[in-house]
Amino acid sequence: MIVDAHAHFLPSSYPDDAPACFPRMEPIADSTDLLLVFDQMRFPAKRVFFEAERRIEAQEESGVGAEVISPMPPLLRYDLPAADGLSLARHVNDFAAELAAHDPDRLIALGMVPMQDPEAAAGELRAIKDRGLAGVEIASNILGRSIGDETFLPFFQEAERLGLAIFVHAMPAPIDRLPMSAMGTYVVGIEGMYAAASLILGGTAAACPDLRVSFSHAAGGFAMSLPRANYFWGGSWNEEPRDPERAVMPDDGPSPLEYARRFYYDSMVFDRRAIRYLVDLLGADRLLVGSDFPAMRREEPIARTLRSMELPDDQWQDIAHRNAFRWLGR
Repeated sequence: MIVDAHAHFLPSSYPDDAPACFPRMEPIADSTDLLLVFDQMRFPAKRVFFEAERRIEAQEESGVGAEVISPMPPLLRYDLPAADGLSLARHVNDFAAELAAHDPDRLIALGMVPMQDPEAAAGELRAIKDRGLAGVEIASNILGRSIGDETFLPFFQEAERLGLAIFVHAMPAPIDRLPMSAMGTYVVGIEGMYAAASLILGGTAAACPDLRVSFSHAAGGFAMSLPRANYFWGGSWNEEPRDPERAVMPDDGPSPLEYARRFYYDSMVFDRRAIRYLVDLLGADRLLVGSDFPAMRREEPIARTLRSMELPDDQWQDIAHRNAFRWLGR
């Protein structure tokens, strides 16, 4: 069995009396697709985004046993007024629950919360759980603020208390040092690294030892930065015993690598050499299958690159499905 732990959905409609800042879906001439209109965004949405039957058909075609479906990231609009953000989240979450109800074994849904209001976001987690959703998707930054900022700690503590999974999706934020063409490539990698590092450096990982967090696209450049972070913490190469005389940072608990091995990472990194590095550094028990479907085309069949790597069976079974269920708490 293969679980695609990184796939997306979109609601097929929005309330007629929704605030003007809500997205809307419009018909496309001579097409069965719909157009997502959200401020300046115009995104053609195939029906597989919102029709459960088509999702199951697509799973069968690609060899997927189950999907973890999360809101299409552009819906994570933290710039909306908090009340409108909460209203949008509740509509999206209701749709997620309806979509998953079609086949709960094959469609495992995550919801969303208005992170621009951390108190409201934490308060909505109980409703998320009561709807039968497995957790929530959040963006890698909230209006430019790192998710590891202490402001968001109560949210993560409540998610930990309720046993809800967190999926951190890297979201590009414009920066002056790279052109706009880098937003979907290099900046996504930077954002993933910032998000994961901030949970360690900001104290969230220490405060929430049982929190189950997954990062899209292996948290970007995070894994490549970890050996350097570990050297500054421990003063040694190759994760050898700590050398206090060389260490730059105090011995304040687990090493950066130990913290990083608490997280999960989808292995959608587009190259088997990168996957081998992740297996060697973080462990096969930390990796998930991901596709970004249907925003991006799946490999055919699903996880084709992973299948080609001739991993030991135990490692393959972990990555293919067991880790996903561990992350989800199932």
